[in-house]
Amino acid sequence: MDHNDAYRAMLDAAALRYAERAGHLSPSQRAAEAEELARLALPFVHVLARRYRERGEPVEDLQQSGSLGLMLAIARFDPGRGSFSAYLAATVLGELKRHFRDRTWGVHVPRQLQELSQEVRQCAATLRQRLAREPSEAELAREMGASVVDVRQARQSSLGYRPASYDAPLRGRDDSSVTLADQMGKPDAQLETVDERVTLQRLLAQLPPRERQILTLRFYGNKTQSEIAQRYGISQMHVSRLLTQTLSWLRVAMLTDEPPAWRGYQPGGWPPALRLRGQLRDGVLRLRVEGEVDHDTAGQLRHTLLESVGRVAARRLEVDLSRVPLIDAAGVAALLAGYEASRAAGWTYRILGSPPLVARVLRLSGLAPLMRD
Repeated sequence: MDHNDAYRAMLDAAALRYAERAGHLSPSQRAAEAEELARLALPFVHVLARRYRERGEPVEDLQQSGSLGLMLAIARFDPGRGSFSAYLAATVLGELKRHFRDRTWGVHVPRQLQELSQEVRQCAATLRQRLAREPSEAELAREMGASVVDVRQARQSSLGYRPASYDAPLRGRDDSSVTLADQMGKPDAQLETVDERVTLQRLLAQLPPRERQILTLRFYGNKTQSEIAQRYGISQMHVSRLLTQTLSWLRVAMLTDEPPAWRGYQPGGWPPALRLRGQLRDGVLRLRVEGEVDHDTAGQLRHTLLESVGRVAARRLEVDLSRVPLIDAAGVAALLAGYEASRAAGWTYRILGSPPLVARVLRLSGLAPLMRD
């Protein structure tokens, strides 16, 4: 799992924590925590905004529109409908598209081109009076000391200063009530998603036939995971893991310019099993965890923690995360379950050795009191 995946997991955990607490906070506390979540997510928003920097808009304007999408995503996030990072990306990209629709189509003209367009109009008026005819682009360029290409671009850009009104009557029509808007089609929601659908179709073609067919059966054939499992002769859990892996890859691939290579399903290797090793000494049970603690492996950690508290004669439980490179919201929930069980049994509970990224996720999730450097 690379740095971007770890960052998104940290962001998802922080958003889940905020969503769970928001309803119990005062307005000032909720605003403060929302601001902290926004600060954490802002680098992700800026990455999305910079993808459009070659389209002629100032990066600062794009980042401002992206920040608006960030505020909307925080306010509207529902944990039951998926991860925060995916919802944030969709909301920010929607605001960026709205930015281009509202400000660039036939209206926005760079300042340098605006000034050149004004010079061309003034020069054309002078030459028109001198030559008693409309000057050519070559004559305008020679008079101004500019290139023909610059003159042509300036004249074309001048159309953006006075765009035709949709409500203006059409010229040459007997019926003056007919407007340009009457000749245009209505917005097509399907057309607005063409680029996403084309990208998705290309990515689906890169998947193995089985994974592609499982996605089709699940989301287009309305088949349950159990029905798909019976069709392929595998377990429902195996189907769940295949869907999780495939959807995770598609989510990352849709948000990056260069999609990662498909690694494929490896029996016994996905999801990566946790390696758990316990050691009891002087009434202290230390559980060492090795591997990524995510949605697929958190259940294993939770089960081990609860079993340990229920069966081992100890008074203190220490969870060593020094060899855990990643933890998500499900992993945080497993650690909390271990803490609740330890507290009920009268045990002391500590989390040890968390790497920097893991430690940050735990602090944002409110587990700082249980951590020890």
